[in-house]
Amino acid sequence: MRMKAVPAPQSVFEKSSPGRIGCNLPKADTPQVDLASAVGRVRAAVEWPEISELDLIRHFTNLSHVNYGIETGFYPLGSCTMKYNPKINEKAASLPGFTALHPMQPVPTVQGMLEVIWEVQSFLKEITGFEEITMQPVAGAHGELTCLMLIKAYHDSKGEGETRKVVLVPDSAHGTNPASAARCGYEVKSVPTDANGNTDIAALQSMLDGSVAAFMVTNPSTLGLFEVNIHEICEMVHAAGGQVFCDGANMNAMVGTTRPGDHGFDCMHLNLHKTFSTPHGGGGPGCGAIGLKRHLEPFMPSPVLVRADSGFGLDATRPLSIGRVSSFHGQALMAVRALTYLSAYGQEGLPEISKSAVINANYVKARLKDALPAAYDRPCMHECVLTASPYKKNGIRALDISKRLIDYGFHPPTNYFPLIVPEALMIEPTETESKETLDAFCDALIEICKEAETDPDLLHNAPQTQIVGRLDEAAAVKNLDVNWHATHRDKVGAL
Repeated sequence: MRMKAVPAPQSVFEKSSPGRIGCNLPKADTPQVDLASAVGRVRAAVEWPEISELDLIRHFTNLSHVNYGIETGFYPLGSCTMKYNPKINEKAASLPGFTALHPMQPVPTVQGMLEVIWEVQSFLKEITGFEEITMQPVAGAHGELTCLMLIKAYHDSKGEGETRKVVLVPDSAHGTNPASAARCGYEVKSVPTDANGNTDIAALQSMLDGSVAAFMVTNPSTLGLFEVNIHEICEMVHAAGGQVFCDGANMNAMVGTTRPGDHGFDCMHLNLHKTFSTPHGGGGPGCGAIGLKRHLEPFMPSPVLVRADSGFGLDATRPLSIGRVSSFHGQALMAVRALTYLSAYGQEGLPEISKSAVINANYVKARLKDALPAAYDRPCMHECVLTASPYKKNGIRALDISKRLIDYGFHPPTNYFPLIVPEALMIEPTETESKETLDAFCDALIEICKEAETDPDLLHNAPQTQIVGRLDEAAAVKNLDVNWHATHRDKVGAL
């Protein structure tokens, strides 16, 4: 299947024509100043584009159409849960009663906002099975780090902080897990995965001793599989005096169906942007709320949101607290969005989220089983991890398949993760995608796999229909140049 390439748009500089005006500036109401005499050396005049208002509007509108987002197409990024953010969430978060608040207002004047946070925390307690929730962390990795700080404070309080210096992490873990542990001052040791995709119980048992502070495990795992031995694992770690942290990045597979707090975990982080439909935000603002069991409550970040007969308050009199982990009380408007979402589903509707996500992932896995086999041949949870290894004989790698997928109009899935799966393609359809969308996506991948057998160069040279073709991505990052120069005028695709 060969497709017509999209012509590269001209830059706004290339559309420039001397004398054209896009806007009329008001007459200056301050005295004119000679810049050279005021500030000294002045660099050469800037070559501003000269373009009409209509052409300018069309230019930037057309550029916006080049962007890919959840509202323009399917985002099958495994381990990321890129699902649709309902517009009603944004409507609620934009109400003046929320947007006009100032974080330094006196507590009695922000009772409504505190009640929203309280309600979200109450929802999350029921959903996760933990006794305490804090909304202070502003990202998933920040939540991980906060949980490890709580664990460290807990061991310190028992006089074991100097001896428990090791954190165990599965070899399939998110990269933020070992990074968070190292940032907290721990030595990280890797626990292998067994032939069925579970934590190797024998290997874990051999590593448990008095030096272990915690075991960090994602459930469902980054292999898209439920850790069937999780209760036994928690008991093993607790018997050795350690704590068990749950990476909640994949909670979308369990919400309303099963509770991590009941599995034996001591604490976990939640990504409101993954499970509860608040925006990813390009790195922030976000919310990496954490749940914890009662024995870790004395150490939780302060101030702690409390409720009394007189209303809501912030309790900072916590002598064992690890202190603040973010300014004020985290990203408050994320709580508004999450509460809107949770209220819309309610207790009866929440299980449909996880059930639909799991059904969608298993449907994709089943449709692609002959073209892209699963890394582990067992029912998956919210995402499936497939391998493109059969096509290496033709010189085709997972990256080639993903680049070709762009030509078919789809965003590629996650590549080469988890690291223990060769030529991994990690696909998470989420519960928000229709069967029609999933069929179109699977049809495209099946067709591409046929091309991998009959015309490998088609994949090697993909994408062929986009403004930017196959790049040396490492070189592009190392030699980034986003400025326009007059010498670019004759170069195709200069943006």
